[in-house]
Amino acid sequence: MAQYIFKRILGMIVVVFLVLTIAFIIVRLAPGDPAALMLGPEATPEDAAQLRAQLGLDRPIIIQYISFITNAVRGDLGTSIFFRQPVTQVLAGRAEPTIFLSIFSLLVALLIATPIGIYTAYRRGTWFDQIAITTAMLAASVPSFLTGLIFQRYLATDLGWFEASGYGGPDADFLERMRYLILPSIVLGIVNSALILRFTRASMLDILGEDYIRTARSKGMGEPRVILRHALKNAAIPIITVIGLTFALLVSGAVVTERVFNIPGMGNLVVSAVLRRDYPIIQGTLIVVATLYVFINLLTDLLYLVVDKRVKY
Repeated sequence: MAQYIFKRILGMIVVVFLVLTIAFIIVRLAPGDPAALMLGPEATPEDAAQLRAQLGLDRPIIIQYISFITNAVRGDLGTSIFFRQPVTQVLAGRAEPTIFLSIFSLLVALLIATPIGIYTAYRRGTWFDQIAITTAMLAASVPSFLTGLIFQRYLATDLGWFEASGYGGPDADFLERMRYLILPSIVLGIVNSALILRFTRASMLDILGEDYIRTARSKGMGEPRVILRHALKNAAIPIITVIGLTFALLVSGAVVTERVFNIPGMGNLVVSAVLRRDYPIIQGTLIVVATLYVFINLLTDLLYLVVDKRVKY
């Protein structure tokens, strides 16, 4: 177990190192002078030269690379051109809405997908099974921004059940801010529930055909106990895998939803950084998201042992 975790941590370090390298190359491959692109067309050559010196772009490329890696290892991801603040500080200020939006969306997806997936596997081939699978495919096919706009139009604007957009005022407390995340969480939860539902159904179908399930039924064991205690427990590993991947994708891919609902999260920040050519922010977000992604994958693998004691690493 300890050896497995050590190897996975080494793998995480390699992945993060590759991401750092890619982030470094992206800025250097940008067409034109990065300093001139950051400052805009009205910048003078003197301004561009000053910014190049500030960013260290006037030094040899290998020195720039070593300095970038060294600073990133220390937690220094540079300084934002637009905000004039350290990138880590800017990202920390935008992390709360993205993290809670991802958590709430995953909870909504689980509340929708898990019971329906289990029941459709139990009632395979019935009209409920067909309707559930068709609806899941439809939910996965409709873009999240379109679902968000529809929900925003009818549930927020017309009915007034939810807040239409934003994240509360500057003086809003925690509960007030969370209230603004309800509708976007429902939107993301519905969109991402389709994949979890299909994996849950497929995994349960494989287990329900096993001999020990028929043996449990032949001994007179009740159906709820057979389904929840025996079938679901043994079908949990593929379900946990897709849940972990879904959460990682939610953290890294809530850009469109944050934009539609005007949520000041990391996704919205990246879009603004691209438009402003704030390359330090883009680099920093890429590094942070990649690190979170590999960390979530590690936690997902470790959960296998919690669910099934037969798993050996």
